[in-house]
Amino acid sequence: MTPTAPGRRSRAFWRDAERVLAGGVDSPVRSFRAVGGTPVFFASGRGAYLTDVDGHRYLDLVGSWGVNVLGHAPATVVAAVESAARRGLTFGAPVPDEHRLASEIRRAAPSLERLRFVSSGTEAVMSAVRVARGFTGRSKVVKFAGGYHGHSDGLLARAGSGVATHALPDSAGVPPSVAAETVVVPYNDADALASLFESAGDTVAAVVVEPIAANIGVVPPLPGFLGTVSRLARQHGALVIADEVITGFRLRRGTIHESLGLSADLVTLGKIVGGGLPIGAYGGRRDVMETVAPLGPVYQAGTLSGHPLAMAAGRATLARLSPVVYRTLDRVGARLEADLRDGADAAHVAPFTVQRAGSMLGVFFAEGPVVDAASARRSDGARYARFFHAALDRGVYLPPSALETTFASAAIRPADLARARTALFAALRAARGGAR
Repeated sequence: MTPTAPGRRSRAFWRDAERVLAGGVDSPVRSFRAVGGTPVFFASGRGAYLTDVDGHRYLDLVGSWGVNVLGHAPATVVAAVESAARRGLTFGAPVPDEHRLASEIRRAAPSLERLRFVSSGTEAVMSAVRVARGFTGRSKVVKFAGGYHGHSDGLLARAGSGVATHALPDSAGVPPSVAAETVVVPYNDADALASLFESAGDTVAAVVVEPIAANIGVVPPLPGFLGTVSRLARQHGALVIADEVITGFRLRRGTIHESLGLSADLVTLGKIVGGGLPIGAYGGRRDVMETVAPLGPVYQAGTLSGHPLAMAAGRATLARLSPVVYRTLDRVGARLEADLRDGADAAHVAPFTVQRAGSMLGVFFAEGPVVDAASARRSDGARYARFFHAALDRGVYLPPSALETTFASAAIRPADLARARTALFAALRAARGGAR
């Protein structure tokens, strides 16, 4: 078939963007470097669909990287933002919706005894790490290979997401002295973590971990792994930071780490709790959070923290997140998983693995199970690129990277899934044979 994406106007916008934006984008994975070709520029989104600047529609299986759990532009959220905007865009001062949204989050996730809002997931994790260091008086932070916790200096060590996509195990501009304060061990490797704590446990301020790794595809924890993380940290006086920027309010109303065996002292949130506007949050044990200024010596501030529009969007989104919504999300995720498996079997695509957690899916052109960054990176990037473009040409927008997560929204209907099945079957045939 003749490719439809990107269209003429997208290509023209890309030429203009390259002249003024670094790399033509404001986030590297948007550049399509991992899959080749020219990025698609979007004009609007409604429900389960995106429309590009050339008028082509796509079933959206990226959802702004997990943000749009309800789909695009849900009416109640848009109305809440419009109402808040009419009252004023920003004040740099307290507004009632800050503590109201915090209270709603705490009701859903009681372990967050005290919270602080910031403007991004990166800022939330960066701040939580600072709090952990201030509380413990220690400097080392443990993370897991492939885990992406934002682009702050100390956490860009063997990260996932766009960093892994572009084969940059670390980032230029990060001083060796800063990187040396981060210790990296394989995800799901309890023995490696135990050895680290045995040799240097008294220097570790915190272990930061995604309860379900979601920046190397979807990689669930092995049985007992997260419990071991908690136990070792407690034994050695370190804190545990559960990074739920992606999983928080995506898989259930609240956080997921407790049900997977992780006991966390601090938790980071983002994405969904801002309803599509820039947001991050960190919180946890009251005694730990009371080290944050103005109560304690750990300084963190932000003029746009607790932004009125983000608070309004977050409250309106949480008001919609009912048990019915989560059952819908799980049902859509399960259907996509089954269709991908069926399509791979029908097209005789091997190796091929799909790993799912609720409405999050990891698609790997590799043998499974995928348990860590090393096994995730065995996925065939060239096959994924063919799969991606063939799906795009047929009206399905997937993550433009083999190492990203596919996200479903509650706006996807059975008819949408039926159309997606046809497109995904064809895309998997293209992945095997090399034709789009």
